[in-house]
Amino acid sequence: MFKNDTLTGKTILVTGGGSGLGLAMAKGFSSLGAKVAICGRNEDRLKSAAETIGASGNPVYTASVDVRDYEAVSAMMDRIESDFGALNGLVNNAAGNFLFPSEDLSPNAFKTVVDIVLHGTFNCTQQFGKRLIDSGNSGTILNIVTTYTQTGSAFVMPSACAKAGVLAMTNSLAAEWAEYNIRVNSIAPGPFPTEGAWTRLMPDPKIEEAYLKKIPAGRYGEHDELANLAVFLMSDLSPYITGECVTIDGGESLMAGQFNSLMQIAPRKQLKGFFQMMKPKK
Repeated sequence: MFKNDTLTGKTILVTGGGSGLGLAMAKGFSSLGAKVAICGRNEDRLKSAAETIGASGNPVYTASVDVRDYEAVSAMMDRIESDFGALNGLVNNAAGNFLFPSEDLSPNAFKTVVDIVLHGTFNCTQQFGKRLIDSGNSGTILNIVTTYTQTGSAFVMPSACAKAGVLAMTNSLAAEWAEYNIRVNSIAPGPFPTEGAWTRLMPDPKIEEAYLKKIPAGRYGEHDELANLAVFLMSDLSPYITGECVTIDGGESLMAGQFNSLMQIAPRKQLKGFFQMMKPKK
């Protein structure tokens, strides 16, 4: 769907790019011509990811950093600019999440998730944005949020709070930084299985079985599908799109409709029989 040079001339930093969806996006960017930098806290994971991404033949840069540390993020951006070149793309993907009853959360558990997701996104975004504004260059920011930013969700309250803040940040900066030719968008992924997050969010096969039934598409997302969407939003194919949140979830978020749950109760043929019985008799 894209030409091999779709992202040529782009230098993109992906936070949390050493695994999961971050790695999938980084691979997608690199395969289409971008120079990609990835950052995270695990140096071994970053090194392994860089080898995978580098298979495209395009340069890859790795940086070990905790996005919660504003000064460390600033130093990282300086190193990338000095060693790898000026950035013109940023994907805020680093996150933390787990299932837990809200009444039993410790203050530190809540703070940890909010610090990574919300404060980490701010730290990277402001440092990136300031450099673009000072240089007069244009750029693109993509924030990875979630489908429950507007509705909230039981048992992942810290993540819901933090991601809602990131969505508000996206919309705020899209308006404020448009005059600098900086676009800011977000993607709200539904269920995309990853080795790390999936073990924390789907610890029991029964939970996963019930979850899958809620997805109208009847399946989970493929990493390449999300990567393709990210490529489009980061590329010059979408120059007039800013302040947009694109949901990619196989229709899962639409299941809030009052009668959508009927699809989980019985097969379509049986439902049609029920509806026929409910017709007013003449």
